[in-house]
Amino acid sequence: MRASMVRVNVASIVTVAVVATGCASTGGVPAPFPRPADHSGPTSTATARTAPPPVGDASGYALTNTALSLRGTPYRNGGADPSGFDCSGFVYYVFAQHGLAVPRTVLELSRAGRPITQDQLKPGDLLFFSTVSAGPSHVAIAIGGDEFVHAPSSIGQVRVERMSGSYWASRFVGARRVM
Repeated sequence: MRASMVRVNVASIVTVAVVATGCASTGGVPAPFPRPADHSGPTSTATARTAPPPVGDASGYALTNTALSLRGTPYRNGGADPSGFDCSGFVYYVFAQHGLAVPRTVLELSRAGRPITQDQLKPGDLLFFSTVSAGPSHVAIAIGGDEFVHAPSSIGQVRVERMSGSYWASRFVGARRVM
């Protein structure tokens, strides 16, 4: 009796730990998310040569259509295919469907491309949220307006949400353009 109680308690603790870490990046606490630089000065020409091209409306919308077609797909920690996704696996898979190679982890994605402000968002841009630790630990794809699509561990499926929702607004740490 006592041994079975210990097994149940250990299994419960492991389950809670896996669910709680959901889409967290691994490693130490990441540095604060970089803010977009002001490129209004003479350095903007040099920056433009090294920055990736901006998201074109057509490619951004095609990418978001792919992402939206996956709504309802279950959350799976470490998942990167339609049998189940974690947040970064979802981004990785969607971009790959359009021949675009992006990093696989939240931390690596948060360093890819170039930072943009919230008012510069276009469909296909990446949004980062701090859900379990300081700095980015969750990633989503902007679909337009106030909405994004992502694979959150809570409620367990790919879905659309609003950035203005109190949970997401308070956890938003930055956005990046990777296309």
